[in-house]
Amino acid sequence: MSETLSPAPSRERRTYSIGELARRFEVTPRTIRFYEQEGLLDPERRGQTRVYHEKDRVRLSLTLRGKRLGFSLAEIREVIQLYDHAPDGDERQLRRMLDILAEKRRGLERQLEDIRALQHELDDVEDRCRESLDALLARHSRDA
Repeated sequence: MSETLSPAPSRERRTYSIGELARRFEVTPRTIRFYEQEGLLDPERRGQTRVYHEKDRVRLSLTLRGKRLGFSLAEIREVIQLYDHAPDGDERQLRRMLDILAEKRRGLERQLEDIRALQHELDDVEDRCRESLDALLARHSRDA
C-alpha cells in the first residue's frame, strides 16, 4: 500500500467513470459505491453522475491492495486519511503502515501456530483411525 496520492500533473486532470474504474480494477460498481459510502473514495458529483479523479483511482488501488493484505476498512481509511490531513503524512503514514503490518504479521504467526497444532491433532486422530482399522481388518481376516 505504498502508492502515492499526489498525482503527476499530467495525470491530475484525468477523470474516470464508475464503469471505467470497475473494469480497470475488476470490481463491481456496487463495490466502488460501497467504498465511497465508507469514506474511502470521494468522487466529484456532476448532477447524478460520479466523476472520479486520479486521487480516487489511487485510493481505490490502495483500498483493494489493503483488503488483499487483510487490512480492515478502518485501517485502510486511517492510512489514507493520514495522507490527506497531515503535513507530515508520508512519515506518519509509513509509521502507521509499519505498525499495522507488524500487527498483521503477529496475527498470521498465531494462525500458523493454530494450524500446526490442528495438523498434529489431525495426525493423531488419523493414526488412531488407521490402527483401529488395521486391528479390525486383522480380526476379520482371522474370523474368516
